[in-house]
Amino acid sequence: MNILDIDFLQEVYPDVKEKKLHGKWITLTDIEPLYVELNGFVSKEIIGKSEQGRDIYKLRFGKGEKRILIWSQMHGNESTGTKAVFDFLNFMTQNTNPSIVKEIIDSCTIEIIPMLNPDGALAYTRVNANKVDLNRDAVDLKACESVLLRKHLDEFNPHFCFNLHDQRTIFGVKGTEKPATISFLAPSEEETRKLTDGRIATMNVIVAMNELLQQIIPDHIGRYTDEFYPTATGDNFQKLGHNTILIEAGHYPDDYEREKTREFNFYALIQGIYHITVNTEFKVYKPYFNIPDNIKNFYDVIHRNEQKEDVAFLYIDQVVENQLISKLKEQKKGNLNEYIGHTEIVFGQ
Repeated sequence: MNILDIDFLQEVYPDVKEKKLHGKWITLTDIEPLYVELNGFVSKEIIGKSEQGRDIYKLRFGKGEKRILIWSQMHGNESTGTKAVFDFLNFMTQNTNPSIVKEIIDSCTIEIIPMLNPDGALAYTRVNANKVDLNRDAVDLKACESVLLRKHLDEFNPHFCFNLHDQRTIFGVKGTEKPATISFLAPSEEETRKLTDGRIATMNVIVAMNELLQQIIPDHIGRYTDEFYPTATGDNFQKLGHNTILIEAGHYPDDYEREKTREFNFYALIQGIYHITVNTEFKVYKPYFNIPDNIKNFYDVIHRNEQKEDVAFLYIDQVVENQLISKLKEQKKGNLNEYIGHTEIVFGQ
């Protein structure tokens, strides 16, 4: 496989990281000024409105035959992929590596919807303004944002899609004591989870991304369950013949702002795109199943009590007076030996 030089990527990342985006609460107000700064290399277009009338943008560049569609923040409170997208755009526009950039431009046409759910982003909620989960609306198409994404999918007819999400801090990597910092999924097309040509191609791209990431965050990469969800976006797009790669950005130690995870998300994204760029066959897939499962085995804080029950807590985010506030909330009591705390406090010694 053609794996990018991770030392080179780590060297250039501080320069391509979009400094105007930071933290977990990213809104349309944060990214609209960045559209203005884009040079002629990237075209921008307002392709629709959200339920509350906010603009939804599409970016486009490249002139190749391989069509790639990327979208982020279909869940408004999942912004790590959005930050990584703008880091990727900076890599492409700042002449960081003319050879890689030229290969991508010549081989691919890439369209990006950086924020599909601007109403949910502002409210810092998973759902849209009408309480619809866009990632479970691929069949009913109740939300105007879902209709827009599907319309754009049909018009652009991409060969590959990147569906960018965040996952909660509760997820770890099976067989390790590490949190799942990046997790991947090649969605199923139907209940039997059959290995179709499309799923195999999707797995092949994930294998390349995993190979890169294992060099820098070994054992921090998980594989999401491929249970078929009949109303899910990725499952339906995969079924329609658009190979859809799900990237879930998770927790990295002491990184609640998701800034380190954002960096790893960028590495995965550019490796996936480059792999699509330089390959004509996407048949090697078996190493995909060597990626350990995601499991729910973490809490943010665990109080270990030798004399009493253990107590587990999670941070709950909410917007208060135009600020994102995180507060610990008790989740579980009892013998919690099977769980790991990102922070553990021992009492009674």
